[in-house]
Amino acid sequence: MTGASAVHAPPATRPLDIDVSGVETPVYIVDLGALRRNLAILADVQARGGCKVLLALKGFAMWSVFPLVGEYLSGIAASSLAEARLGREEMNKEVHVYAPAFAPDELADIVGLADHLVWNSFSQWERLGAAARAAGAARGVRFGMRVNPEHSEVEVALYDPAAPGSRLGVPRGQFRLDAMDGISGLHFHTLCELGADALERTLAAFEERFAPALERVEWVNFGGGHHITRPDYDVDRLVGLVQDFRRRRGVEVYLEPGEAVALGTGVLVASVLDIVHNQVDIALLDTSATAHMPDVLEMPYRPVIEGAGAPGEHAHTYRLGGLTCLAGDVIGDYSFPRPLAVGDKLVFRDMAHYTMVKNTTFNGVRLPSIALHDPADHSIRVVRRFGYHDYRARLS
Repeated sequence: MTGASAVHAPPATRPLDIDVSGVETPVYIVDLGALRRNLAILADVQARGGCKVLLALKGFAMWSVFPLVGEYLSGIAASSLAEARLGREEMNKEVHVYAPAFAPDELADIVGLADHLVWNSFSQWERLGAAARAAGAARGVRFGMRVNPEHSEVEVALYDPAAPGSRLGVPRGQFRLDAMDGISGLHFHTLCELGADALERTLAAFEERFAPALERVEWVNFGGGHHITRPDYDVDRLVGLVQDFRRRRGVEVYLEPGEAVALGTGVLVASVLDIVHNQVDIALLDTSATAHMPDVLEMPYRPVIEGAGAPGEHAHTYRLGGLTCLAGDVIGDYSFPRPLAVGDKLVFRDMAHYTMVKNTTFNGVRLPSIALHDPADHSIRVVRRFGYHDYRARLS
């Protein structure tokens, strides 16, 4: 989730060499070369740190590239039965599942897919743990507990798992050493688009608060929010933290980035459908902030458009509006070196993560197609095109 504050500044991703002149819009295009570069960085962290890195599907779930991801990473991190099933069916490596609460009628199916299952409370563990352990015994499913280190690094409250009153994880005052029979690991997740320095401070708080529990576990999951593939991320510092923790604690370590896998790997290409004027020039596009890139409104943040600048930076400034009837479906104000014309294509950078997984069919607006770009031959292959039946299938 790219944002506008100091913590959530748009990442310094380089433009992708993709010729979009002939593509049908709207379309998300993921560049295989950029994806491989990110995966190679994460595989290096695995190798040098002696840990396992998982793809968190909540950030990027483009399953057509799961075979490629599986060549580099150890598996997936899921937050639901559907994500767990997708990871098992399309990658079939390790499947780790955490949810704030599990529905009892889904638990047996989740345990049947999972290698690790992480609980959010001792309340659910005490009510459902025996059944889960019985269901997972034959496959050796391991169970963990998410804890809340009560240490905040994220400035935006909406994305801070350790904010006061958070429902995510067990705080120290409620942790029960007497109820750990069958719990082999601990999980924490406090970061969002942050660096290794934030992890270092979080680790110190985690160890201080949960030292007695750490003596009784075999593995620790450091969660997600690590911006490992951002150009200025201190990868060596991360590797050192993992190595040191493993050495001192004698446990396995897992990381589960989502955004870092797809950071800078994709674009959203849209076309200008109309230009109107109401105090400002307004270009109406065949895409939508609320439907196709919802973090623009939820975070909020200002996406980068290739060749465009801030209002007034270039000679021609436009407000870019979305296709839905929501009054606030506005992407932002941008300037261009030349006037926009109907049919022009605009390329929104860094649109692979938290777009496809969060988009909607509000107003029946067609979802963007999903395509792959191969830099070896500059080909673009559409792997999915959406239409009326996708909209209809969500309703009844």
